[in-house]
Amino acid sequence: MIALTDNAATKVQELISAEGEDELALRVAVRPGGCSGFSYEMFFDTDVAADDVTADYNGVKVVVDPTSAQMLTGATLDYKDGLNQAGFSIDNPNAQRTCGCGSSFS
Repeated sequence: MIALTDNAATKVQELISAEGEDELALRVAVRPGGCSGFSYEMFFDTDVAADDVTADYNGVKVVVDPTSAQMLTGATLDYKDGLNQAGFSIDNPNAQRTCGCGSSFS
């Protein structure tokens, strides 16, 4: 299961508040595709399947399907807002190789 840093949890909570739907969860998934074989997908979701893996980080509900959860074990979602880096990034120790776009891996 992926973990969220405090910065990521705070930013996701801000985005959920802006949506005006407090029951939204952050769904993180790994999908086939991208230039390295797999890519990350993140979106807000209200549907939680019985076999989804869920966790709570500072009030942010995170949902991951079982297949993606295996590929995200030990991974961390972070958020940075600086001059050199801005946005969400995933540090995944399971990724053997990443590409220049930063959103696909193998």
